[in-house]
Amino acid sequence: MPIDLPGTPLRKAIKASKLINGKLIEIIKQRKADLADGKASLTQDILSHMLMTCNEDGTYMKELDMATKIMGMLIGGYEAVDAVCTLIVKFLAKFPHIYDAVYKEQMEIANLKAPRELLNWDDIQKMKHLWNVAQEVMRLTPPIQGSFKEASTDFVFNGYTIPKGTGPTPYTYVPFGGGPMICPDKEYARLEILVFMHNLV
Repeated sequence: MPIDLPGTPLRKAIKASKLINGKLIEIIKQRKADLADGKASLTQDILSHMLMTCNEDGTYMKELDMATKIMGMLIGGYEAVDAVCTLIVKFLAKFPHIYDAVYKEQMEIANLKAPRELLNWDDIQKMKHLWNVAQEVMRLTPPIQGSFKEASTDFVFNGYTIPKGTGPTPYTYVPFGGGPMICPDKEYARLEILVFMHNLV
């Protein structure tokens, strides 16, 4: 039951959320100061972008809203990538011929590297078969379940009538969402998955 009483999981979660938001707001304030002093770049990362971008009416995002969005990205990126990597291992074990093709591709990349040389962007771009496997795994078992939108009324989009209640059919590829709500960490997640799986394979 979601009742905010001492000792309950909800109270602990609220307390933890306040602690994390407090730490994130400290980081946000420090970045604001660094941007003002020229110690940080306007294009450094998503935090700088959030601090420097205003809405149509000229207002900037509040610090607590920024902390909430950053927390969402941290949780989404952490849990989803773990789930995808685990599921890739499961499917590679289930289909040895797929594993063999992935292994061959990854060894070709590894054999071109000097000992202890790290992967670079060109190496990542060569991991086409591994990324196809990852995408198929995410299509079959989306890492985040139940976050799909459903049409609340009939409407017309680009000449197509979308009836009320329409949502993605089973096995539709939607792990990162789409349109204006697409996951902002999509490319980072891709990088994490490919680097981890390359090293594991």
